[in-house]
Amino acid sequence: MHLLLGLLFLGVLAYLFHRIFLAPAAVQTSLQQAEAGRSERGFAFLSNGLLFLRPHGGELQQLHSPYVQEAIDRRERARDRHSWKQGTSFGISAGGNMRNFEAGDKPVLATTAAFEANGDLLYFLKDEGIGGLFRREAGSGNELRVLLRQHLHLEDLSLSPDGSTLAASSRQSAGIANLALFNRDGSAFREVTGGDTVDAAPAWIPDAPRRLLFQSSGLARDENGYIVAQGNASIQMLDMDTGSVAPILENPRFDFLKPRVSPAGDLLFIRRPYELPRYGSASMFVDTLLFPFRLLRAVFHYLNFFSLMYTRKPLTSASGPAVQADLKSILLQGRRIDAEKALRSERPVQGVASLVPSSWELVSRTRAGQETVLATNVASYDLGTDGSIVYSNGRGVFVIGPDGRAGLALRDQLVAEVFASA
Repeated sequence: MHLLLGLLFLGVLAYLFHRIFLAPAAVQTSLQQAEAGRSERGFAFLSNGLLFLRPHGGELQQLHSPYVQEAIDRRERARDRHSWKQGTSFGISAGGNMRNFEAGDKPVLATTAAFEANGDLLYFLKDEGIGGLFRREAGSGNELRVLLRQHLHLEDLSLSPDGSTLAASSRQSAGIANLALFNRDGSAFREVTGGDTVDAAPAWIPDAPRRLLFQSSGLARDENGYIVAQGNASIQMLDMDTGSVAPILENPRFDFLKPRVSPAGDLLFIRRPYELPRYGSASMFVDTLLFPFRLLRAVFHYLNFFSLMYTRKPLTSASGPAVQADLKSILLQGRRIDAEKALRSERPVQGVASLVPSSWELVSRTRAGQETVLATNVASYDLGTDGSIVYSNGRGVFVIGPDGRAGLALRDQLVAEVFASA
């Protein structure tokens, strides 16, 4: 008995020694090696609805839109102009209700971006009512308005190989998304797919300009029309001459996301296990069993919040990756991610903690059907015109060069989508 207790005590000491001394040293060494081979490639990325740009060999900068600033200034002027009406008879509407002249700040969010061959950056901004596509000129930094519409919501911008046409995913209020095409100057906007589906991530095929790859998921609704589930994502091909759609890659056990075609003609995509929402007797039993623990966890975080507010100190000093309050639960590629849990359990990439599991793989598939896993823990990626790949694990940006060598480009709190420069 004493021997077992002694071995257990030695095991605990060994574990603590590893956590305190060996593990941090290994992570630091990995980070130093990654920093030494840092890639200088240019790219842009989205983080919490904000757009960031890192020019080739330059410093990271957040892009501030003059259009957004003008909208904020107009709201402030309108608020000042009507502020005297608050609390007076002028503040009563015809129906007897009080008018609210304090129009709250509607957040303007960036949803997607794409680089043109000359280095100009296209990006889409939206608030609750209006969506607009803008172009930032690489040389002057000026912002040009390309397209502005009520209730327009575009994602996944993709520029055709000849630079004349843009494809995007057009989100609708009913939860569906259709593919849309329009000219580079914003004209001739039209939707080219339909149905109760989520069609996203369009990708042009270099040697077939009249065909478009995209990911598609079906929606399941209840008798009231509410979405209860979303099917697995498959890769489809649209023939723009005939309007027909043909499946390219589908498997009910997996999601196939963000198809791209490399200069060599290989198909690239993210593959991850498909998770069907389930709630049955087993889930109810687990929820009942874990309810006391979840309640205690909620109480702890509630008290920890007040401790940080009034004493500037948390209730615990446990080590681990820092997580901002707004990163507790995030959405990556349509999947809700528990960031706090992921940073504790998922495998780091080149010393950078991952927000997505290793089962999220970046795969290259030849026309003969041979598949190669290029990277794991991939939350988003984009393909450069030179064949290089820029990808993110949610907390960092990495570059795989045309020679196949991978390197760290940037570490950040959250990298939701990445866009490779020309």
